[in-house]
Amino acid sequence: MGTSGYAAPEYVATGHLTAKCDVYAFGVVMLEMLSGKRAMDRSWPTGKLNSVEWSQWTNSDLVSKQRVLQIIDARVEGQYSVARALKAADLAFRCLSTDSKLRPNMNDVVNVLEELQESGDMSHNEPRHNPHASSSN
Repeated sequence: MGTSGYAAPEYVATGHLTAKCDVYAFGVVMLEMLSGKRAMDRSWPTGKLNSVEWSQWTNSDLVSKQRVLQIIDARVEGQYSVARALKAADLAFRCLSTDSKLRPNMNDVVNVLEELQESGDMSHNEPRHNPHASSSN
């Protein structure tokens, strides 16, 4: 019944697969890539058992700059722009919506990923996240 940590809530509840279940699973993978943590990892903060539960706690209101920067893997510090990190996190959080109707379709996901790639190709002078800098990005 799906891989633990990747199965969409509606699939767990009903056993019915839809394209939006795939979008949810992709959101989990994206969150793993952003955070550097596995979907099922007991080291997640706040006693949460998996990345999705923690992301939903983190994303309780809006994707805030500070909250996103807290989840990004420390091993990639300084290698990404804050704007692109926020956009990638927003996409992951939308994919992880508990309401499948609110998730983007995969065409929309691909479009956002292509925009992120293109903006990365053109924005070498974009501000980078530096947690040691005195000014905020």
